[in-house]
Amino acid sequence: MSFGGALLRIFQQEDINFLLTNRIPRLALTRFMGWFSKLENPLVRRVSIFIWRSFCDVDLTESANAEFRSLHHAFIRRLKPGARTVDADPVVLASPCDAIVGAFGRIKHGQALQIKGMAYDIAALLGDAGDAAAIREGWYITLRLTAGMYHRFHAPHDLRVESLRYISGDTWNVNPIALKRIERLFCRNERAPISVRLDLSGERIMLVPVAAVLVASIRLPFLDPDLDVRAGGQRVTRCDAAFAKGEEMGWFEHGSTIVVLAPTRWQPCHNLIEGAHIHMGEPLLRISRS
Repeated sequence: MSFGGALLRIFQQEDINFLLTNRIPRLALTRFMGWFSKLENPLVRRVSIFIWRSFCDVDLTESANAEFRSLHHAFIRRLKPGARTVDADPVVLASPCDAIVGAFGRIKHGQALQIKGMAYDIAALLGDAGDAAAIREGWYITLRLTAGMYHRFHAPHDLRVESLRYISGDTWNVNPIALKRIERLFCRNERAPISVRLDLSGERIMLVPVAAVLVASIRLPFLDPDLDVRAGGQRVTRCDAAFAKGEEMGWFEHGSTIVVLAPTRWQPCHNLIEGAHIHMGEPLLRISRS
């Protein structure tokens, strides 16, 4: 076994992983990562991308770029045209991103699960009881983006963005190890619930990008083309931005999570399996025939 492989096995042990990714100055290191990853010094770029690829499952064969100016540039890479196929069926809500499927199921009494036995309030996640009431008995799906994945997220259907609520918070790791140990983790972390209305039915769904350790920012160009969502401080912003199904909406500048919340009649597709990998554009939810 290579030195890198042995080191990776040690890092993946639960206690060590939790210690190294959570019992650290999370916010300070996240801000530092935002600065460091943008350095375009050739030596820094080569070394940082080498380390990133050594410790993360990174596939750059689909990248639209063969060379990168910085680690940041590699994180937020676009894909080659045709690298993802978006399910065009109008009764299907597509996955907004590449991800590992986490907990999913019916929202019960206003609560969802971050992992089995660990519930959290949807109202606390969204920062608004009214938004939570609209999908009280609907569905939740957790989509976790790892550090090596494609980091951009897209419209799951033809839709219009109506509002965004930015909620400042912590940057706990969002991997399963942390989800088993930190109660209400998604409600503690920085997040930006996005309220969208579907063109098909007029129904409202919520897309909740959740930041995590080393996530330098969440970027939403329809809100501001130059600044990340953190720049305007904690707030609610009314929006009127239309997106076609599969159109890019924004990106993370590292791995993180998107929680999708949908009304009752949208139900999980058969291909949705906890722990499975899903690509942007693949079926996520479907209108129930009943």
